[in-house]
Amino acid sequence: MVKITYPLLLVNFKTYSQATGKKALELAKICEKVMKETNVCIAAAVQATDIRMIASEVEIPIFAQHIDPIKPGSNTGQTMIDTVKEAGAVGTLINHSERRIKLSSIDEILMLTKAHNLFSCVCASTPRIAGAVAALEPNCCATEPPELIGSGISVSTAQPEIITETVNIISKINPSVVSLCGAGITNSQDVKIALELGTKGILVASGVVKAPNPEKVLMEMALITK
Repeated sequence: MVKITYPLLLVNFKTYSQATGKKALELAKICEKVMKETNVCIAAAVQATDIRMIASEVEIPIFAQHIDPIKPGSNTGQTMIDTVKEAGAVGTLINHSERRIKLSSIDEILMLTKAHNLFSCVCASTPRIAGAVAALEPNCCATEPPELIGSGISVSTAQPEIITETVNIISKINPSVVSLCGAGITNSQDVKIALELGTKGILVASGVVKAPNPEKVLMEMALITK
């Protein structure tokens, strides 16, 4: 199993055209190159249809973007943990703001990830929700105010108090859960501030995927963590 270490730069490929199919593989290879050159863990959350292709070609942690709380059976159109793990995923995002689910479903999925030894990163839109998530014992919790996602305005500069409050809440409820943050992260300074506020990494998407030079942005982000 590919080892996940901190600080962690988790890149969400979403369904951007720049990170789909062959282009997703190209971007994953850039992530791998930067990880090897800096020794900073860089993981990629990719579309379910791209997991097998990418996981077989690179040595970075590959995440699913979502899984459903299901077991083998009659579940047409849903994503099962067994299939993403067999395809090569070592982790999964859960409850991203673009794929929100109920707390009860988060709990069900986390029971599956623990049973299948899959790394879990649950997203939370507020510190209060992050606290509820922490009680369910995921590996990490990424707090992302939805109004800042894709805005280019970083949560670490626009709403640093959210990060501080979230880190404090999580540490009180379950200190074994690692705090990440996301939303609007676009450059190394955003990453630096996030780490200074107590997180152990970031969840980033368009700031890397849609950048004119993703390798340059990732390299700067990785180096600022040292």
